[in-house]
Amino acid sequence: MKKSVKNKNMNESLSHERRRRWRTRWRHLKEFLIEKFFFAHGLLAIVVLLGIFSLLFIEGFPAFRELGLKAFFGNTNWNPTSFVKESYGILAILVSTLMVTLGALILAVPVGIATAAYIADVAHPRVREIVKPVIEILAGIPSVVVGFLGIIVVGPLLAKLFHTSNGLNAINGSVLLAVMALPTIISISEDAIMSIPQEYKNASLALGANKWQTLVRVTIPAALSGIIAAVMLGMGRAIGETMTVLMATGNAPAMPHSFLDSIRTMTATIAIELGETVQGGIHYRSLFVIGFILFIMTFVVNLISDMVLEKYQKVNR
Repeated sequence: MKKSVKNKNMNESLSHERRRRWRTRWRHLKEFLIEKFFFAHGLLAIVVLLGIFSLLFIEGFPAFRELGLKAFFGNTNWNPTSFVKESYGILAILVSTLMVTLGALILAVPVGIATAAYIADVAHPRVREIVKPVIEILAGIPSVVVGFLGIIVVGPLLAKLFHTSNGLNAINGSVLLAVMALPTIISISEDAIMSIPQEYKNASLALGANKWQTLVRVTIPAALSGIIAAVMLGMGRAIGETMTVLMATGNAPAMPHSFLDSIRTMTATIAIELGETVQGGIHYRSLFVIGFILFIMTFVVNLISDMVLEKYQKVNR
C-alpha cells in the first residue's frame, strides 16, 4: 500500500516536472518567435529604405551621367518641354523648396514652442484635455483640404494685404506648411517639457524666480534638445509636403526673389510632370534626380532629429 502511494506521488512529481519543462520551453519559444518577428519587421523597414534609395539612384543616374551636375545645380531654368532647347536646372525649385520651408519654420517654431509650453506648464488640466485632441485633429486634416483653404481663404487675404495680383505665392505656402507642421512641433516639444524633473522647477522657485521666469530660463532650456528634435521633424514634414504647395504657391518654376513671388517646389514638380513624361526618357530620369535629392534632404533632416532626440533621452535617464 505504501509502495503504491509512493509510486503515485513519484508519477505525479514527474508529471508536474514535465509540465513545468514544457511550459518553460513554450515560453522560450514564444519569446524567440516574438524577438524574430520584431527583428524581421525592423529589417524589412531597412530593406524598404534601401530599396527606395536604390530605385531613385538607379533611375536618376542616367540623367546625371548624360547632363552632368552643372546642368542640374548650376542652372535656374527648368523647361524640359522646350522646342528650342530643353533645360533641366533645378536650382530655382531647390531654392523655392528651401524658401517655403524656412518661411514655415519662422512661423511655426515660435507658435509651436509657446503652445507646447502653455499646454505642459501653464494650462489647467481640463483645458489641456481639450486643447491636445484639437491639435491631434489638426494633424489629421488632409493636405488637399489645407491647399483648398489656401486658395479660397489665405490667397485672397494675402493679395489684399500685400496688394498683389494673386495670393498664390511663397507666403501662402509658408503659412499653410506652418499650420501642418504645428502638430508635430507642439506634440514632441510638449513631451520634452513634461519630462523635465520637477526638482528643477522647485529649485528655481525656491531661489525666488516666478513661474514665468522658471518656464523661460529653466524648463525650456533644459528641454532644448527635445525641442530641437521637434523642430527638425516639423521641417521634414514641411519639406516633403506635396498637395498643399502644389495648390497654393502658383507653380512658377522660376528663381524667386521674394516671398511674394510664385514658386514651384520639388515635390510639386514631380507630382505635376511625372505622369506626362515618356518612361525612360531624360525628362523622366530628371524627375527621379529631383526625387533622389529630396529623399536625401528629408533623410538627413530626420536622421539629425532622431540623433538629437536619442541624445536628449539619454541625458534625461
